[in-house]
Amino acid sequence: MKEHLIVSVIEDSPADKAGICKGDILISLNGKEIIDIFDYDFIAEDSSVTLDIRTESGEEKHYEITKDEGEDLGLLFEESLMDNYKSCYNKCIFCFIDQNPPGMRETIYFKDDDSRLSFLQGNYITLTNMKDSEIDRIIEYKLAPINISVHTTNPELRCQMLHNRFAGKIMDQIEKLYQAEIPMNSQIVLCKGVNDGEELLRSLRDLAKYVPIMGSVSVVPVGVTRYREGLFPMKDFTPSDAEEVIDMIEYIQDEVYEKYGIHFAHPSDEWYILAGRELPSEDKYDGYNQLENGVGMTRLLYDEFTDAVDQVLEYKNRKKKLFHRKTKEEKLFEAMINKNQGRKASTICGMLSKDNRIHICNELKRVRPDVEFMVYPLENKFFGPKITVTGLLTGSDIVSGLQGKELGDALLIPSSCLKADEEIFLDDMTLEELKNALQVKTVIVKSYGIEYLKDILGV
Repeated sequence: MKEHLIVSVIEDSPADKAGICKGDILISLNGKEIIDIFDYDFIAEDSSVTLDIRTESGEEKHYEITKDEGEDLGLLFEESLMDNYKSCYNKCIFCFIDQNPPGMRETIYFKDDDSRLSFLQGNYITLTNMKDSEIDRIIEYKLAPINISVHTTNPELRCQMLHNRFAGKIMDQIEKLYQAEIPMNSQIVLCKGVNDGEELLRSLRDLAKYVPIMGSVSVVPVGVTRYREGLFPMKDFTPSDAEEVIDMIEYIQDEVYEKYGIHFAHPSDEWYILAGRELPSEDKYDGYNQLENGVGMTRLLYDEFTDAVDQVLEYKNRKKKLFHRKTKEEKLFEAMINKNQGRKASTICGMLSKDNRIHICNELKRVRPDVEFMVYPLENKFFGPKITVTGLLTGSDIVSGLQGKELGDALLIPSSCLKADEEIFLDDMTLEELKNALQVKTVIVKSYGIEYLKDILGV
């Protein structure tokens, strides 16, 4: 039977009041073995629970706890999942991790394909390593949304693309989740000459049958680094290819929108930039539920920053009429209009984003023409020039790209360049090492709205 070490007990929680201690081991809950955090959470929701515990001294104890339904028991465990992460069984022809250079930290090379992380963190999974019983558990616990890496709905082609003979069951698995009304999202990594053209149209039509339970599908171009020796040969998409992809997706959008009132299928921003097309308006993104796949990031940046500038200008135009004591928001706007005259600041971005940062500069001039904001688009030398997104710039890319450049009073670094829970870049350079190398104050940018404008202005 699987057992779980308790590493902390929250003070005054039901478990603490019952006498359960740090260092004790959970054996079972309501007489059931706990496989992972979802078993635990599902059972621990009850207002009455029983726990079998082994103390540090080896004594086994039985506890009966009564609490409010949904109240947290107050136990924290050694592993956040209460289980090991599930790794990927596939050898996808487009896998980005297979294209990483040697010498990076070990976690960079781990390929997860864990349905629990799909629910907890929004990760996309292929479902290839899931047994029917695990699909049943998703349905029983109503874990949603489930984010699925589909890539193609053609069973034979999917087996080839994922190098996994079980990959062809994808439509049966989606059907099962659909019948149970488990909300889903999906993604397609598009490889030229493989799953594009008629294959893409087939996949989009197949997935559209599951709307609205299948809430969205994103289509993103394959990322190609300079470390593809011995891997499947990938062809570059051209501007005319991008036009075709957009036209096909927008055709499907129109069909789905007429029936369900959502656009469903979404090209990532790269397609519009490569095709030289204007980005869709905000309403076309259905609430930006595919941002992590680069769908709508540029539009959101445009709109959030423009809205922030408009707010400050609106205040500037009416402030002469204000006779009351200023609110906190009004004090902020006052500072954004007047503070740090002649300030200079700088930022970096990938080559893909250079035009949208120019938009930021132009909008900034509307409210603070005295402030100089310098944008440095950087080539990705670490992964290679075909990787153009900002989030994959490394510390060494930034340092080498900014040597000798004027950086002003502060350098703004997008948070996407750093590890989510640590100030470290993909190449293991720390933020502190970057600051020391460039001798400049750094600011981590987490928003492109009013907070971004504040960061630029040093407010």
